[in-house]
Amino acid sequence: MTYQDTLARWQQADLPADLAAELKQLSPAEQEDAFYQNLPFGTAGMRGQMGVGTNRINVVMVALVTEALAAYIDQSGDAAKKAGVVIAFDSRHHSKEFARVASRVLSAHGIKVYRFSSLRPTPELSFSVRHLKAFAGIMITASHNPKQDNGYKVYGADGGQMIPEAVQAVIDGMAAVENEFAIVQDETEANVQVVDDDLDNAYLAEVKTISVDRDLIQKEGADLKFVYTPLHGTGQYIGEKALQQAGFTNYTIVKEQAELDGDFPTVKKPNPEDPAALSLAIEYAKKEEADLVVATDPDADRMGAAVRLADGSYQVLSGNQIAGLMVNYLLAAKKKNQTLPENGAIVTSIVSSRFASEIAKSYGVATLDVLTGFKYIAAMIDRFEEKKDYTYLFGFEESFGYLVKPFAHDKDAIQALVLFAEMAAYYKEKGQSFADGLKKLYEQHGYFEEKTVAFDFPGVNGHEEMAALMTKFRNQKLETVGDQLVLATQDFASQRQIDRAGAEKKLPQPKANVLKYWLADGSWIALRPSGTEPKLKLYMGVVADSQAEADAKLQNFETMMKEKIKA
Repeated sequence: MTYQDTLARWQQADLPADLAAELKQLSPAEQEDAFYQNLPFGTAGMRGQMGVGTNRINVVMVALVTEALAAYIDQSGDAAKKAGVVIAFDSRHHSKEFARVASRVLSAHGIKVYRFSSLRPTPELSFSVRHLKAFAGIMITASHNPKQDNGYKVYGADGGQMIPEAVQAVIDGMAAVENEFAIVQDETEANVQVVDDDLDNAYLAEVKTISVDRDLIQKEGADLKFVYTPLHGTGQYIGEKALQQAGFTNYTIVKEQAELDGDFPTVKKPNPEDPAALSLAIEYAKKEEADLVVATDPDADRMGAAVRLADGSYQVLSGNQIAGLMVNYLLAAKKKNQTLPENGAIVTSIVSSRFASEIAKSYGVATLDVLTGFKYIAAMIDRFEEKKDYTYLFGFEESFGYLVKPFAHDKDAIQALVLFAEMAAYYKEKGQSFADGLKKLYEQHGYFEEKTVAFDFPGVNGHEEMAALMTKFRNQKLETVGDQLVLATQDFASQRQIDRAGAEKKLPQPKANVLKYWLADGSWIALRPSGTEPKLKLYMGVVADSQAEADAKLQNFETMMKEKIKA
């Protein structure tokens, strides 16, 4: 079936007024882009631009993917239908509407639905699936994406994102739907139960256990001054409750960014990875001479931070720096309290810094590397619980995602918010700043620096162009990057590592379209197409004896790799 055939069906359908009006305004090129494919559904669900068409997210596509999920639950039996599905949503345009469509499609199948009446963070949705022993969860969010996007994330019974077999079942179910405009919705919502306070309280009770040193908070928490911004999203309601129950009350909310607004009017991107997203909060902090700034993205699964320097300016920390500081604080506290297990482990992604790994190693704690995507960290937690070979202590990704305790099985900015504030109190008690603590860790373990560069591949041919580029790198053996020899190449698609001598080793991670190069000086470079956006990501990590040397290395590698990618 061509995109013109699909377009014609949509033109003849009884669409909602807003979609019908938009469809009439599309140019021929826009029609092709809107209908040349179904918005891809993967292990992270589907995410994309809101609007009319099969390559957009709208009420029709939400109904279609939910119908496929419902068919999968039907096939799993009555117990699965009774266990049900938890649904939450964020502050984006149409999020509440999409959540209601999903709940009505599920209810029409006789599937139990637990739906929040107002917006909640992604980590609370993950927790709620586990707490209610539900079969699945749906989170309507595009996380940190721009305002024009929305998304549909699906979670399994463990609170982690869906396993590949379940994803394939949903993909097959979507293909099996003959008429997406005839999907039945239960307008009475007979099988829908609204859940709010009970789950909030249960989640907050678990968050309360995050604190490592309550005496420290009692001594320093009142004096610690910081600024918090939820970036127009879900974090404020639960985040403030979490901070206050931990004992932190001397903070200021960025008023303009506390307003729930899917246009995110105060930022270009509501992403704490982007230093510009913290600009307004830093202005607040300068006026108040606050010790730090913390920010959560719209669905509160990512946290960013900036810390005050001696001259009164503020340094925006990278996700890897935040993770390194957290790992050091957690492990030092556990060692002091004599609660550090002999088989402790942290879990991180193959494109995250080695900084936290070196810190963990100094405490006798192992690091296990998984593929990018927090579902793989969740799967490793499940493995630990089953095999008892390791005790989970911390998980993180370089993209500002952290999980302290696994009562949620996805990255959790609310947990991170509490731990980061406690860590600030720790340094304040020592008469130090975060910058002092970070410098000391660099002096002990080396100066680690990382950078991610994204190359856009939009449009109909974008995925083919990315695939061709990955094939080019696989076919031409990379011998050097800058002045550094490539000691080993890891191809996660073939699950093989090949060193300079030609010796091969099987990689333990599942297959994935990622290439990683290990260099002679301990630095590394990786290439990976994004799973949620039409982007090819270049990851680089260096280690050196000084900050200046690390910065120079990183710049050199970036220049060389850009030349190779664009050649």
